Amino acid sequence: MSKVSRVKGTQDFLDLELYNFIIDKVRDHLLVYYFTEIATPILEHTALFTRSLGEHTDVVSKEMFTITTEHDDNLICLRPEATASIARAFIENSVTTTPWKVFTHGPMFRHERPQRGRYREFHQVDMEIIGSKSVAQDVHLIKMLDRLFHEQFQIQEYALLINFLGCASDRVSYEVGLKKFLDSLGDALCDTCLVRKEKNILRIFDCKNPTCQSLYLDAPYITESLCSQCVGEWQQMQDQLSLLSVSFVCKPTLVRGLDYYNKTVFEFVSNALGAQSAFCAGGRYDGLVGLIGGKESHPSVGAALGVERLMIILESFRNELQLPTLPVLHAMMPLSEKQQSLALLLADLLQAAGFAVELFLEGDSLKSMMRKANKMGAGYCLLLGDDEQQENMVTVKNMVNGAENRVPQVDVVKHLKL
Repeated sequence: MSKVSRVKGTQDFLDLELYNFIIDKVRDHLLVYYFTEIATPILEHTALFTRSLGEHTDVVSKEMFTITTEHDDNLICLRPEATASIARAFIENSVTTTPWKVFTHGPMFRHERPQRGRYREFHQVDMEIIGSKSVAQDVHLIKMLDRLFHEQFQIQEYALLINFLGCASDRVSYEVGLKKFLDSLGDALCDTCLVRKEKNILRIFDCKNPTCQSLYLDAPYITESLCSQCVGEWQQMQDQLSLLSVSFVCKPTLVRGLDYYNKTVFEFVSNALGAQSAFCAGGRYDGLVGLIGGKESHPSVGAALGVERLMIILESFRNELQLPTLPVLHAMMPLSEKQQSLALLLADLLQAAGFAVELFLEGDSLKSMMRKANKMGAGYCLLLGDDEQQENMVTVKNMVNGAENRVPQVDVVKHLKL
């Protein structure tokens, strides 16, 4: 019978040390900034994303894992991102205190072509500030992330890219000018850009085709089409980032692949990731809450951090990170089946006292058990043979210095705490 392998684009995490380190660091950092941790379902109605992300985005048109239920008008899907889910939770749970600063983490799902740093099931930490129109809030969020990457994760080589997409009226007028520019290029554009030109025009800047990229060097930039208020906000953001000593690069072609973004957009990128260089991205989405049924407008800003991509960056200097140390392991070794009941009792006694214990119950030889304990990095081995059982003793061997002590079983906890 052939083996059943994992689904393409997914992965097994057999070592969660680095993954948990990232989640714990991010959680502790966000609590300092008074974010509250929440959880939303992995399953959502497909309509939530078709309305919020845009029907012509790649995520909705190509990448969603949709599940057909009994009723064709009640499609559900595996969530492709978390921002729309959090906005939905804000509305559905009638949250009234704003700004509502929350974060969540967990798996997202997109049917993309798997490659380094890109999976069909991937993990994100998503942080959102719902109900704040202040551009200073955008700056505060970006500074928080910059401090997280530089100070908490000690990443030295990365860049922050920023752009400003303006308000809805700015975008409409800009798209008219951009369409005119693209029409002047005729058939020089690739097939994908020709489709995007008609259905989701800002996405042409995401094209990886070298010919298209060279043509877009002459394209008009959206920051040249901003209204007076947006010009002021764009300048304010740059000034305040500089005030907080946040280094950034203005990238006029930076857009986000989801329709709900407006005004601020940004990405943190690293050369360590290759083509998929962004490991954290976000921006402002002032119309999203209203778009999915909110009664009032709640201007908002947020970001998502890719856990797998951050793991790739940190793996290169993993030994320099202050990863949590595991508790000292105590290997309990009954030398025959007759001592297994006693071993169970002593192991339970030690575990109740907070000691990490691995109990060897497979009947292996002492030599084999010692070899296994050494491979596991055990700090102590506790041997129980016929003599120890008859004399109510246990032999405790220190695996670091090789010292052995015969200790009364009733005193073993006290001995190990010394």
